[in-house]
Amino acid sequence: MTLEQIKQILPTLDNVEFQLENGTFVPEHFHVTEVGQITKNFIDCGGTIRTEKVVNFQLWNADDYDHRLKPGKLLNIIRLSEEKLGIENSEIEVEYQSETIGKYDLEFNGKHFILKNKTTACLAQDACGIPTEKTKRNLSELSSNSCAPGSGCC
Repeated sequence: MTLEQIKQILPTLDNVEFQLENGTFVPEHFHVTEVGQITKNFIDCGGTIRTEKVVNFQLWNADDYDHRLKPGKLLNIIRLSEEKLGIENSEIEVEYQSETIGKYDLEFNGKHFILKNKTTACLAQDACGIPTEKTKRNLSELSSNSCAPGSGCC
């Protein structure tokens, strides 16, 4: 989900709710403690120089049980970050505390924002020697016409 997409969704909501993929909700008294743009410059294992940009939201669960972030307030925070920081429209990455700081992609299911688990991957598989995964086939799928009993093939 991009920044422009969340800006279009927020005015249609009564509440801002985030849910992890496992169904657990972020407590409704969370705070958005940061909105920013992160630029990552790196070189992959194949020697290709790469740049990635994401808009970062950091969610924090405090003991402030009376706090409820409304859609209009989050929209104002986003607009302020665009104005003051020059944030561009990019994919959103959400940081949220679990056992350690987790980074999540963001989707919307029509009612809640879903924190989608991110995974690592090799960006240069063709250059770093990782073999391609072989297709597994059942023996029963192989044609048995080529070596039928009594055919003399074996």
